[in-house]
Amino acid sequence: MIIVKPNLKQLLQEKGITQQQLSDMTGIPQGTLSRFDRNTRHESAHLFTISRALGVDIVDLFTEQEQEEK
Repeated sequence: MIIVKPNLKQLLQEKGITQQQLSDMTGIPQGTLSRFDRNTRHESAHLFTISRALGVDIVDLFTEQEQEEK
């Protein structure tokens, strides 16, 4: 089984950008970015906006982890 999780926190650290700075760059409220990073809400339009602002592909906003099935 593959688990997909947001990678936003890591990307922001690599680029030296805070959630608030990304919010200012994209117009997406900081709280919405926080929910995205906690994997509780993903708006498809935001994915495009965030990926463009960070200069990454949408797939880079997420990581995949293999989880053993029980």
